Amino acid sequence: MVVLANPGYTAAELGHLVTDSGAVLAFADPVPRRLLAEQDSVPVFDVDGPSSGGRRAAGAAAGVAAGVAVGPQDVALLAYTSGTTGRPKGVPLTHGRLAVSIRSAMAAWRWSPDDVLAHALPLYHQHGLSGLHAALIAGGTVHIRSRFSPADLVRTIRETGASVLFGVPTTYQALMSADMGTAADMGTAADMGTAADMGTAADMGTAAGWGGLRLAVCGSAPLSPALAERLAEVLGQVPLIRYGTTETGLDVSNPVDAARGDTVGVPLPGVLARVWAADGEAEPGADGEIQIRGPQVFSGYWHDPAATKAAFTPDGWFRTGDIGAVDPATGHLSIKGRTKEMIITGGLNVYPREVEIVLEEHPSVAEAAVAGLPHERWGEQVTAWVVLRDGHGFDEAGLIAHARTRLAGYKCPKQVFQLAALPRNHVGKIVRSALR
Repeated sequence: MVVLANPGYTAAELGHLVTDSGAVLAFADPVPRRLLAEQDSVPVFDVDGPSSGGRRAAGAAAGVAAGVAVGPQDVALLAYTSGTTGRPKGVPLTHGRLAVSIRSAMAAWRWSPDDVLAHALPLYHQHGLSGLHAALIAGGTVHIRSRFSPADLVRTIRETGASVLFGVPTTYQALMSADMGTAADMGTAADMGTAADMGTAADMGTAAGWGGLRLAVCGSAPLSPALAERLAEVLGQVPLIRYGTTETGLDVSNPVDAARGDTVGVPLPGVLARVWAADGEAEPGADGEIQIRGPQVFSGYWHDPAATKAAFTPDGWFRTGDIGAVDPATGHLSIKGRTKEMIITGGLNVYPREVEIVLEEHPSVAEAAVAGLPHERWGEQVTAWVVLRDGHGFDEAGLIAHARTRLAGYKCPKQVFQLAALPRNHVGKIVRSALR
């Protein structure tokens, strides 16, 4: 069983993975190897050089495992939730569930042995790992970039004739920023490379400059409709937005021939999805919790029966904690926000994502994040943080006025702060606790 681990984790975070999973051996780059060695909690095999007892442990483990027959019901890997709303929980995923999930997406996305995937997502996360699985299952090709920089990724797409690109919103935001020839919207150098990596607008400003992609998949965090529209001009197509969770794999996707930038699409083959209100299925177009069933859904958290019970409805549906609504005319699902992120101001509910989308429609805003701050009178105050597009000044009053043209007064931010970059985790999800 493989335990996926982010090499950028702190000693405490790595220690939690080791202790919670019961790991018996670690394969690590030098930095996490040093952090693990300081704790002396698990033998470490250094993939870059001399080991600390790890080689002997690795050989012994290989001998023990030689006679084991693995079936579809056996656990392949233990993934951990991102921890943006609490301590990460272990998610056991079997060989069968992993295969069903990616094969369902491959069928919907018409993946073939001729497809070439350009890949700069981390393989310690399900999104990145699923791209590798797709290429291996199809017998196709994947070009893995060990560190993301916009220019390197575009160069890889062009030089390899890549047909498929996997990315998260921060990936596409960085590519657009490089296209504009500026580092203003790039986030941190550690995450996104440096201005020197970006190349020129001449390299990136057209669909031809990005190569002959037939499919550009986006997931793991919300992509704003405004950015999707701008990307369509560069890619020659709207990015194919999809939706899933660590616990349920890939669940919902825009159709290949009719991708939209304002929804996550329709359920993938074999997946059941519903939007559930307090006392039953939500009315068409009404908000509710997104719930999932299907052969790709996990059976429960690692050694945590209480969390498992809370995660499933009495009739067996997984509670994603995401709020969504289904368009009655098209059947497309839209994500409105997280139940735990909902702001209650003056007794009224506000979903941050609704406010963020409106702010990101403003010509000066590259990205926006919204959260509630404590307020003596209202309980919580709707508050926004924005990253500006290059060449634009910060105008708090103007942004609030813009929001008031699109939203009811109670939904509009009472304060707006400017940031150089939004706080995000390793797959681009906003860490709202850091905003507060």
